[in-house]
Amino acid sequence: MQLMNNSKIKDLQVISLDTFQDHRGLYVETFNYDHYKKIIPKVEFVQDDFSYSHRNVLRGIHGDYKTWKLIHCPIGEIFLVVVDWREDSSTFKKWESFKLNSKNMLQILIPPGCGNGHYVLSEHAIFSYKQSTYYERESQFSIAYNDKSLGIDWPLLENSPILSERDEYNS
Repeated sequence: MQLMNNSKIKDLQVISLDTFQDHRGLYVETFNYDHYKKIIPKVEFVQDDFSYSHRNVLRGIHGDYKTWKLIHCPIGEIFLVVVDWREDSSTFKKWESFKLNSKNMLQILIPPGCGNGHYVLSEHAIFSYKQSTYYERESQFSIAYNDKSLGIDWPLLENSPILSERDEYNS
């Protein structure tokens, strides 16, 4: 595991996972408590989730003000966007994008107050993440994927991504 500390967003970490590959396939350790305690000593993850989506699905941008998230894409490829939604942050309303896939095995550690959303580039993809708090729908904020004030440049494969109603508006 290597930290790649060159993010535009305060407290966001990009992590490159170590992989072992041979004639049988690929082996990756995606989480080791002792290693992650060195990066974020006061954070403990309490919930794991994943979503399975197909090409042209856009999920998010969602977040809250208390949850750390550790995100990766073990199957397929996604375009991940992280937006700093902390009004008191020096990087407020800045966004950063990453391509996460089963080849580069990057993880993104997202601090509280940042929202994240992803767009599926491959035929199918699994978006996997750990959370430092239990999910509470009522504490979430949503940012429209096409919020003009942000100017996010999504690599849409088709003119209209597949969205939920929640993902179309800021809340």
